[in-house]
Amino acid sequence: MNIIQENLEEVRENIRKACEKAGRSQKDVTLIAVSKTKPLFMLEEAYEAGARDFGENKVQEILEKCPKMPEDARFHMIGHLQRNKVKQVLPHAVLIHSVDSLRLAEQIDQDAQKLGITADILLEVNVAKEESKFGMMPEKVPEMVEQIAAFSHLRIKGLMTIAPFVDDPEKNRPVFQKLYQLSVDIKKKNIDNVCMDVLSMGMTGDYQVAVEEGATLVRVGTGIFGERNYEVI
Repeated sequence: MNIIQENLEEVRENIRKACEKAGRSQKDVTLIAVSKTKPLFMLEEAYEAGARDFGENKVQEILEKCPKMPEDARFHMIGHLQRNKVKQVLPHAVLIHSVDSLRLAEQIDQDAQKLGITADILLEVNVAKEESKFGMMPEKVPEMVEQIAAFSHLRIKGLMTIAPFVDDPEKNRPVFQKLYQLSVDIKKKNIDNVCMDVLSMGMTGDYQVAVEEGATLVRVGTGIFGERNYEVI
């Protein structure tokens, strides 16, 4: 058994325990292996160990890796997305996690229309209101949802947040609780073209707490692939 397989099994077991603690089914949580900066052979090892969902920060990496992976590998765009890169990534990304403005949503809608597809998106929320992070302020999200829902070539599937980097995952519990509550509040409005079934929250340091608080997608990179950064500057 290689180290990636071992790590994957450990993460899955941690997710199982967190689900059990919260009275949730493990089937409701999808593990995204965050493969940004990682070479293709590491993704292939993760795939062999059962991983099917991969998260990338840069459009270029999705374009390079996606065609070389098996057809049932799913790539998620989890990094900040520039509007001029939307048309390149749309055919390859199963879900865009990082929609943080009306202008970006509009661009996705226009490019999806040209491609004859409907794009699935999450709205990125800066729950902790960190200046260094992208994402909408929580109080702006309900209004933004109503505006973006009017576009015909995208579907709002839920919300995403990148919680602060903390030494104790418990410190991020209120962040995850707030995102969950925001999704519940939006769901109650029954807006056409809006579904709040997906909550993308939790990373290597805090994914267990995120699962306890309702995450349906967790984004784990270091916990699977290790610390080393392979990015060529």
